[in-house]
Amino acid sequence: MGRVRIAVDIGGTFTDIALLADAGLIHQSKISSTPDDPSIAVVEGVAQLLAELSIDPAAVAEVLHGTTVGSNTILQRKGARTGLITTRGFRDVLEIGRIRMPDMFDLTWDKPAPLVPRRHRLEVTERMAADGSVVEPLSEANVVAAGEALVAQDIEAAAVVFINSYRNPAHELEAAAILRARFPKLLVTTSCAVLPEMKEYERTSTTVVNAYLLATMRAYLQRLQEGLRGIGVKAPILVMTSNGGMLAADVTCEKPVMVVASGPAGGVIGAARLGIARDDRDVIVFDMGGTTAKAVIIEDGRPTMTSEYEFRDGISTSSRFIKAGGYMLKVPAIDIAEVGAGGGSLASIDHGGLLVVGPQSAGAVPGPACYGLGNDRPTVTDANVVLGFINPNSLAGGKLAIDRSRSEAAIQNHVGKPLKLPLADAAHGIRAVANAAMARAVRAVTIERGRDPRDLTLMAFGGNGGVHAPDLARQLGIPLVVVPPMSGVFSAIGMLASDVEHTGLKTIGRRIDTMTVDDLRAIKRELQNQVAAQLAGDGYHTGRTAFLWEADLRHEGQATELTVPFEGEDFAQIRERFVAEYLKTYGYQDHTPIELMKVRVAGRGLRDNRLDFRAMKIAPRAGASGSGTRQISFARGEPALAVDIVDRAAIDDKPRPGPLIIEEFDATIVVPPDARVHKDAIGCIVLEFAP
Repeated sequence: MGRVRIAVDIGGTFTDIALLADAGLIHQSKISSTPDDPSIAVVEGVAQLLAELSIDPAAVAEVLHGTTVGSNTILQRKGARTGLITTRGFRDVLEIGRIRMPDMFDLTWDKPAPLVPRRHRLEVTERMAADGSVVEPLSEANVVAAGEALVAQDIEAAAVVFINSYRNPAHELEAAAILRARFPKLLVTTSCAVLPEMKEYERTSTTVVNAYLLATMRAYLQRLQEGLRGIGVKAPILVMTSNGGMLAADVTCEKPVMVVASGPAGGVIGAARLGIARDDRDVIVFDMGGTTAKAVIIEDGRPTMTSEYEFRDGISTSSRFIKAGGYMLKVPAIDIAEVGAGGGSLASIDHGGLLVVGPQSAGAVPGPACYGLGNDRPTVTDANVVLGFINPNSLAGGKLAIDRSRSEAAIQNHVGKPLKLPLADAAHGIRAVANAAMARAVRAVTIERGRDPRDLTLMAFGGNGGVHAPDLARQLGIPLVVVPPMSGVFSAIGMLASDVEHTGLKTIGRRIDTMTVDDLRAIKRELQNQVAAQLAGDGYHTGRTAFLWEADLRHEGQATELTVPFEGEDFAQIRERFVAEYLKTYGYQDHTPIELMKVRVAGRGLRDNRLDFRAMKIAPRAGASGSGTRQISFARGEPALAVDIVDRAAIDDKPRPGPLIIEEFDATIVVPPDARVHKDAIGCIVLEFAP
């Protein structure tokens, strides 16, 4: 096969693996995730796939990796014991935040506890002015005393965040040098290295999260590298970032905050590239796995991006109207709305007698009740098994045995009997509640941002994407659903289409009517030189690089910016795009002067043999073909229908009416009675709904 590239995506239930050979042939595999140490599933899955294909591990050129280690560390509160060293008088910035709450009428809301308790937030004497001039020199004695106090309390990592350091980082750099020299075992991170931006709370929160993740991410990547070397794979590891690029593992170890949303990013980048390949540049991405469901909007072939988002349990979204529900991360990221509704989401009856689904999940261990691994509570997967949407005997080409009777018992005992519902009605109820939560995620990235979902295509993937996407399309009035090839492992496939990426940022804070073209040209030159040097360190020089520019702007006197892409040094273009984005987002126009707050560049190192969706070939997978018929209950109160079960290969470019179930090794696609289905030139399954 020559040199091969491997992409691995860790999910809450399955770890997905895709292998790309030089000839463009893609092989895929799935293995149950190992939550206690995700690297175990990665190493075992890679070893099994290489052995199955008789590939020498030395032939692996690179390992691309999307990981949930960062997000899980925050959710489970298993990060390093972290301290904060800050300017005197700013100890409580982290706790004060922006004095907001997600819902002002929710009297039961509890503010998330800071990752650094107050006793571990220490102050030192120093002060920079807003223009970067020194108001008060840094006290070395204070820094040493703070370091001694933190080490005495068994602190593992320290975040150094000083006021106005984005203008002049000298004091932060000096303090970090002192701490590293005097306390070599203390992991130190500075805000000027992580986030050289204004806004003290956002900068402090982001730097603290970075420090909190340092030890966990370093240990994980070291275990992963050692495990891969143990099976003979010595290729470099590249980690997917939150904004859809790739970073070398050693860079990730210094800036783990950049990969907190690593998991879903690969699928989004793959969806954007696939949309361009099929000439459909405006789509809604819907990714439903075993633990969560994610939604993203892609416009003109580019995912919508955000410069800040809050990470929290339940629903995670960058919505400008929902704040203070989680931990603020002000880093470039794909604008993702996420809800705790996946195949493994648990269904139960709350104290008020209402049916709830998620955000708690059965995960990979013990998994849904039908897995027979010790869980007796019903999940969304169990509901789909009972209704006939999912194979009642096995999944993943026969690798995972399914016991329908366990699903029936779990739903009947925990939902049917308490609500006095027949089995099928209880299962439909679980699906309906889960679908409502997922529709909320889609609305968060469309309607809440001034976009009409009826004008867009819904691109669905993940192990459960093709099962629930038709219901979402019907609820939201979306006329077209596209399910890409290998949809169950598509996040891993998307990584194969990604590039190495570094970002650079400069805070400006000037009205654009006071700036000249030379000003903007000088800013761009500085940032491009900085990022080009980082790319050169990864082996990407002129000819193998590309630079994408963004500007963060706001009207004078406002506190929130909007991000718009731009090219060249044309202020008229920047102004026009900002005005259009402002109108689209807020529904009105403001005629006050416009301020350019930040300029950001994403420098891409164009990887050799990046996946081309137009030329890819899919290797056949044993046990992937479906056949026969199955009784499917499509709607509550209606009789079940005998539905044909077919393989993807049975669908061609001629429209075929539903109902139909398309079964593959990695996923199931449901074609309801009111839809027509065909396959496009790339191999995507396309469902069309009558208007």
